[in-house]
Amino acid sequence: MKDEKIVIGANTNYPLKGVLSLPSLTGELVPAVVIVHGSGPSNMDGKVFNNHPYKDISNGLSDKGIAVLRYDKRTLVYGKEMKKDAGISVKEETIEDAILAANFLRNDLRIDPNKIFIIGHSLGGMLAPRIDAEGGNFAGLVIMAGSPRKLEEIIMDQNEMILNSLNKFLRWIAKKQIAALSSKFENIYNLSDEEAKLKSVLGRNIKAYYFKEMGEHPATNYLNSFEKPILFLQGEKDFQATVEKDFNEYKKIMDDKPNSTFKLYSNLNHMFMPSIYGELLKAKKVYKVAQHVDKEVINDIADWILSL
Repeated sequence: MKDEKIVIGANTNYPLKGVLSLPSLTGELVPAVVIVHGSGPSNMDGKVFNNHPYKDISNGLSDKGIAVLRYDKRTLVYGKEMKKDAGISVKEETIEDAILAANFLRNDLRIDPNKIFIIGHSLGGMLAPRIDAEGGNFAGLVIMAGSPRKLEEIIMDQNEMILNSLNKFLRWIAKKQIAALSSKFENIYNLSDEEAKLKSVLGRNIKAYYFKEMGEHPATNYLNSFEKPILFLQGEKDFQATVEKDFNEYKKIMDDKPNSTFKLYSNLNHMFMPSIYGELLKAKKVYKVAQHVDKEVINDIADWILSL
């Protein structure tokens, strides 16, 4: 097993550093995966305080004979420049680079071009079907802690979860703030693209257009007719994507299609690490505890890919 430093989008305006982890090569072409980040700026390891979930997955899969490509997210490296662009959407933030990564693997003569997969985590999982349709052309998808819902619905749900955990006085203040945020989301699909690019939703820099563009490309549009193999993974103690509203909703959408596989893990959180507190308000405290992605999760992904 070895790691090679690479660059994704070397000839674009946004070159990104990355790592290609390769298994011990036997002369045969190997399957490969692209890891696609969750929301927010993230490095190639998926670093959250003292945890590095994407590095864990990469090391585990390459040890099983699967090459893994991971890279720094565009908003991490070019966040300052991107904040000035009101037209930023998930296309520029995530989709374009994931497609470039898939094409990078196809041009590597050690990789089997017919066995390139995507592992999308959180937001990356939400976007995985769209990435595939818009040029990823993967052999199959792995969706980890994704959601078929609109992003603004998830944000409002998380705010309600926080609201219900506050004392009476703080709840009164927070309720007003949440109501104000909700009113901003209510009308975004009635705005033109240009109007949405001018309307701030979260802070000054996150515009309504970001949510509108993503919401106009719902995962259900892609999944309803999806015929490739797809693996859905969910931690039971995940408080960011939930079993009831996300994992079970995926099951309804796929409607027992033979190409879909579902796996639920009893005590794992959003990063597929052991749950400690299980509360959204304590997320920062949880992620400061150094842990690793559960080996069962990595083994399940490897077994699924190698079985295809």
